[in-house]
Amino acid sequence: MSIDRITTTSAAAEPIRDRRVTTRVGLALATCFVVCFVTGLLSHLIQHPPDWFAWISRPSWLYRVTQGLHVISGVTAIPLLLVKLGIVYPKLFERPLIGSPVRAIERISIAVLVSSAIFQLLTGLMNIAQWYPWRFFFPTAHYAMAYVAIGALLIHIAVKLPIIRDALQSPVDAESVAEDDSRGLITRRTVLRSAWVAAGIGAVAFAGQTVTPLRRLAVLAPRSGEGPQALPINRTAAQAGIAAAARSPDHRLLLTGPGGEHVLSLDQLRAMPQHTVRLPIACVEGWSVEAEWTGVRLADLAAMAGHIGDGDVRMVSLDRGLYGTADIPVAQVRNPSTLVALRLNGAELDIDHGYPCRLIAPNLPGVMQTKWLSRIEVL
Repeated sequence: MSIDRITTTSAAAEPIRDRRVTTRVGLALATCFVVCFVTGLLSHLIQHPPDWFAWISRPSWLYRVTQGLHVISGVTAIPLLLVKLGIVYPKLFERPLIGSPVRAIERISIAVLVSSAIFQLLTGLMNIAQWYPWRFFFPTAHYAMAYVAIGALLIHIAVKLPIIRDALQSPVDAESVAEDDSRGLITRRTVLRSAWVAAGIGAVAFAGQTVTPLRRLAVLAPRSGEGPQALPINRTAAQAGIAAAARSPDHRLLLTGPGGEHVLSLDQLRAMPQHTVRLPIACVEGWSVEAEWTGVRLADLAAMAGHIGDGDVRMVSLDRGLYGTADIPVAQVRNPSTLVALRLNGAELDIDHGYPCRLIAPNLPGVMQTKWLSRIEVL
């Protein structure tokens, strides 16, 4: 390559690799990371609540929104991270690699931030597609690495704060835009606009699995409404290995608690007062669909087993997999919209949606909406 070619390439890259561009892309990326971290932490607390945490049951759509934001912000961050790395990658290898103590902290925080960000976004995307080519347990690793990523981000921002402040106070293109245009170079504003468009396309390509009006545009969303009874399926009865047991005429629902044991057949459940509610079901992968559910109120069944309204209730499935049990918070137990559902969208539950009966509760993750119920325990 000639010297003139090298000089031209370097000059063309200079307007792009400017702190005014990197700061604005970085700010958008940091915003996505913070939204993703907060909503992911909330989802973890709901599923694994410490003693001090109590989750609400109203509004019924809240988890649908927070988890939708979690996935959308994560997907939006992917093109922003690629743009950011594409702009700053020469600086990642500048010498001295260590230098002063402040620079050492900065370099270490950047290395940790970049590696943890790539890990979080890549594994999160694979989780959406339910593809797990690794040996570690995704929820635990994803949760732990979230703290690493957000910690490295805060350190990086603290070190770079003076530069960030100065860059945000300067116009994006300033006096160079006319010169760059005349030389046929890509302007800083063009780079930023391209980054926003790429991030927007990524968001829309997934957002439809949460935002119903955008469903037809969700070309990359793996689950956006297809499935029996117009509801997606994460785990089928065949995958759980319980199809025969669920269809057996001998299947019974066992209620246990301070009030003793009660055994109910499907016909007995059908003979109890039936209630119909319209609730969304929202899964951790970001998809959610609203549907009409009909069945017996969980509060009525829990009361038969001695529940007096001040404790959680455990749902136990025929499925002995990872999410075969779920402890339902007292707020959901008391909520009259929480049902042991027997029907979905006016028809008997499909086997893959939990036949003969399943839980449907407001404002809980899909992994806690136990299918193929075999036992309800008052704790």
